[in-house]
Amino acid sequence: MSLSEFPLLIQSVGSTSVTGDMIVVFILILLALVLFATEWFPIDVTAILVMVLLMVLEPWTQISAREGISGFASPATITVLAMLILSTGINRTGIVQMLGQKMAKFAGTDQRKQLAATIGVTGPISGFINNTPVVAILVPVISDLAHEGNTSPSKLLIPLSFASMFGGMLTLIGTSTNILASDIAAQLGAKSPSLGLHAFGMFEFTKLGVIVFAVGAIYLMTVGAQLLPERIPADEDLLEEYALQEYLADVVVPINSSLIGQTVEEALGNEESKIDVLQLIRDGERFDEPLARKEIRENDTLRLRTNREKLERIMETEGLTLSRGPQTEDDLHPDDEEPVLVEVVIPSGSFLVSETLASSTFRERYDANVLAFRTRGDVVRDRFEDIRIRVGDTLLVQAPHDSLTRLVENEDFIVAHEFDEVDYRNEKIPFAVGIIAGVVALPALNILPIVVSALAGVVAMVFSGVLKPTELYSSVEWNVIFLLASVIPLGTALQQTGAAALLGDTVASTATFLPAIGVLWVFYLATGLLTSVISNNASVVLMIPVAASAAQSIGANAFAFVLAVTFAASTAFMTPVGYQTNLFVYGPGGYTFSDFLRVGAPLQLLLSVVTVLGIAFFWGVRV
Repeated sequence: MSLSEFPLLIQSVGSTSVTGDMIVVFILILLALVLFATEWFPIDVTAILVMVLLMVLEPWTQISAREGISGFASPATITVLAMLILSTGINRTGIVQMLGQKMAKFAGTDQRKQLAATIGVTGPISGFINNTPVVAILVPVISDLAHEGNTSPSKLLIPLSFASMFGGMLTLIGTSTNILASDIAAQLGAKSPSLGLHAFGMFEFTKLGVIVFAVGAIYLMTVGAQLLPERIPADEDLLEEYALQEYLADVVVPINSSLIGQTVEEALGNEESKIDVLQLIRDGERFDEPLARKEIRENDTLRLRTNREKLERIMETEGLTLSRGPQTEDDLHPDDEEPVLVEVVIPSGSFLVSETLASSTFRERYDANVLAFRTRGDVVRDRFEDIRIRVGDTLLVQAPHDSLTRLVENEDFIVAHEFDEVDYRNEKIPFAVGIIAGVVALPALNILPIVVSALAGVVAMVFSGVLKPTELYSSVEWNVIFLLASVIPLGTALQQTGAAALLGDTVASTATFLPAIGVLWVFYLATGLLTSVISNNASVVLMIPVAASAAQSIGANAFAFVLAVTFAASTAFMTPVGYQTNLFVYGPGGYTFSDFLRVGAPLQLLLSVVTVLGIAFFWGVRV
């Protein structure tokens, strides 16, 4: 007997009963939630796994091969792909950096001005450029602004991330979540016209977005400013911040040492006693990468990164003499001599994600030494070469200027410090701004659908020279595209098996003791909590069909419920893993997990009330 032929198992609150098909879909959803939350696999790989399982289990999920891969042809997926390319084009012109520099001049050393400028610049920009790359661009700008203005970066970087989320809700194209939610709403509306759902207009919810932005900004300027910690001192010294003094040492090679005549790799590079040699100093001359084949001579000074146990063992074995090691950044590069020390954040789509420092050959590729590793708030100073790297992890890197310039220009990294040597296409700014204005205006005036105008914008950026043809593919965060395309069939399975209707009926039962606006608030809170542990895009795919079904069950406005889910999924403040932009500021801000909860939970609660009341005022809760 197939699962779909099972008899009635459970009677729900309405007429919908649990079937075998629903059980299979619920099991797949549970699997997805566990894998998303634990990050055992990259999020996009988890999404592809779920997509494959949906197709393999077609007799129960009702997802055919054509439906399983339909997400790759979805207007939402194509629109997001185009917007990522357009955002890269804007980045190439340097206009966001220019605005950041003007912001720094305005703010000076006044912390309130710095905070106001951070929020005031980030929010509006995020309304028209995908908010994830906006934060990636502004992390180094805000970090430098904080240090030059004698402010702790911890006071500005969470507001940077949160303000980008506020800004993302100003327009349809502010975040990929909005675009995906719009597409799902349009599909539901086409299948069930009685729901009254449709694709979002470019500025359809801007009036509510402005209110959310204003309330959020006031919170960050007042209550949030008091709750934000000062994890990193204003006069930050990265060596001191990472407490690396105990892991760095200078040793002198004596005349009788067996190390003499061996290369650095032969002497200290074996797997058992592997010790990182950061620098070799000989007769006042400093040698950096590559050091592996450098022959050791008597009286050489070796700068090592290792733990005390290994250091004592090799000193005893080889008779090395301990010299005073570096205690501050200035000791690492006296007289502003190369190399320099910076934090490097790993963004989504980086080739390093799921790799280790050893397997990625990071050191050899960039002639760069990793001195410490910050992952999910924990600092690892030793034996981190084999740790799997995740999105948001931060590397403390020492490298020459030319290597750091290569890192800055590589979209696989976010270097938390500005470098003047980066070459931007400033002369293309008018073209880029004009193209983005056209991409926004054409759908707003109902001349072209957003997917068409966005693709036309990509073509225009190539023809105008804002982007080179070879940059198109590197501009796309392919993991985001695969995630979107792969989770869309999960939402389809929820609808086609009746699982969405069952969940909707269950939540709708709260209407027996809650008014419709209370049920709407429940959906906002549930989506916010779900987004705190899984992808925001996965949240809207799972919650919008359920919300629409619940609204239909209680005779409420389905559009209002869809908007509540969309806003909640795009404003995930309570955990660093709830939204990519939170991960980007996690390391450079020196934050702990609890910092996001302390600052974000009151904000999430405040905006849940403001958003639900705003939806009720502008669109009404009842049909």
